[in-house]
Amino acid sequence: MSLFNRKTSPAFWAALGILAIGTAVISLGIGRFPISPVKTGGILLSLGIPLSPFWEPREEAIVTLIRLPRILGAFGAGAGLSVAGAALQGIFRNPLVGPQIIGVSTGAGFGGALGIMIAGSTLSVIFSAFLFGLLAMLLVWGICHKGGKGSLLALILAGVVVSAFFTSLTSLLKYVADPYDKLPAIVMWLMGSFATVTYEKLALGLPAIVFPACLLYAVRFRINVLSLGEEEAESLGIHPLRTRWFILACVTLIASATVALAGIVGWVGLVIPHMARAFVGADHRHLLPASALLGGIYLLGIDNLARAGTAVEIPLGVITALIGAPFFALLLRSKQKKGGFE
Repeated sequence: MSLFNRKTSPAFWAALGILAIGTAVISLGIGRFPISPVKTGGILLSLGIPLSPFWEPREEAIVTLIRLPRILGAFGAGAGLSVAGAALQGIFRNPLVGPQIIGVSTGAGFGGALGIMIAGSTLSVIFSAFLFGLLAMLLVWGICHKGGKGSLLALILAGVVVSAFFTSLTSLLKYVADPYDKLPAIVMWLMGSFATVTYEKLALGLPAIVFPACLLYAVRFRINVLSLGEEEAESLGIHPLRTRWFILACVTLIASATVALAGIVGWVGLVIPHMARAFVGADHRHLLPASALLGGIYLLGIDNLARAGTAVEIPLGVITALIGAPFFALLLRSKQKKGGFE
């Protein structure tokens, strides 16, 4: 048996953790002003232990004040979206499901765009994105439960309806926005970027990603049971509807917080769980942490490409779509050759 088939092997998790840390350290040195991994590692260590500086003061300022919050934001967002996607695919028993399916991302995107247009401050953008992300979830809930118990199909259709509604509102907002000031800021923010992430934004947004992600891991057994079907869940004393909506609430917080930090970043929560499942299988005890680490590594790599690949920074949403869509098309074709989705 190979190392990567040993789902609980300490060596596997150690290798994945080292890869995540190494990617983060290397990412700190990537940019218009390159800094060696040795120096970035030394700067990070100097934050906790006294070291004799072998780097320039401007290098320390670039690492600690500009790149470190960006790296933390990118890793946290990638980890959160991937955990949310893995949980959704488990409770829906459908690999086509991602965080965007419930309309939260578009609702939060409209809220953030409204915050930029009205005030433009960091706090207003984050608060507005959270507010409208939660509103989108409540609208989905209301549509699903109008007249009785909601079904999975009703939830997905409600997500499509709410997403279309907020997309239209966002388009209207861009139409009436000042074309020389507010419109460029709204368009660039909606396309996704960690360029504006600061410690202030992290203090507000990162806990809203980490806490619900930890809650999802705490109910990993319930996600496993729900992935077997509602009858099996009920036979084990688990209330399927209540548990499913608790998980959806956690996903709502994660998606809203991610949009508040960096705008709309798609495909991460849809694709990464499949990569993690190839390594550790479908058991959510292993799938959720593996998705978190791989998602963080993946989005760090995408962010590095976005800010260092060309002379002008490329929006994250463009790169994740260019990579994610073909990958998912290959996944669909592979599944179809094996008999399709169950």
